[in-house]
Order: sequence, then structure tokens, then C-alpha cells
Amino acid sequence: MSFPALNLAEDWDFTELWIDPTASPPYVLILLSHESGKTQIYDPAKQYQVIFASPTYQEAKLWLLEDEYERVEQRLCAEKALV
Repeated sequence: MSFPALNLAEDWDFTELWIDPTASPPYVLILLSHESGKTQIYDPAKQYQVIFASPTYQEAKLWLLEDEYERVEQRLCAEKALV
């Protein structure tokens, strides 16, 4: 599934880090959710390439959980980052 490029610098709502704790060191992915609800997952090890995109956060979360990734507890919200 693909989406047109989002203006993530201005329109993102929140971001989360997800890790594969079985890897050493743990493998990290970045989830970024757009204000519209569309969600993209980026792989920092692949030059921040989008490796998964979905119309909802729930679908992206299920994709990560299916591969046994775990969410790092803290979520960064756009409104807090701008302060």
C-alpha cells in the first residue's frame, strides 16, 4: 500500500520507537503518524526508507506486533516537540 508523500515536518501528530528485542543490539523502527491518521514506518538502518504505510495507526501497530516488535514506552507528540 502506498500513499502520496506526506509533509511530515508540519503535519505529523506523534512518533514512536519500536524495537526487536531479540536482536543484539536491538533493531529499531520509527513509526510516524500523520494528523489524518495515516501512519508510516521508517527503517533508520535503510536510510529512513518507508518500509510500511497504512491508513490507520492500528493497522501499523498490528504489523509491528506480528513481527514481535515492542513499543518503547514513551510517545513523542508534535505539540510537545514544538514547545
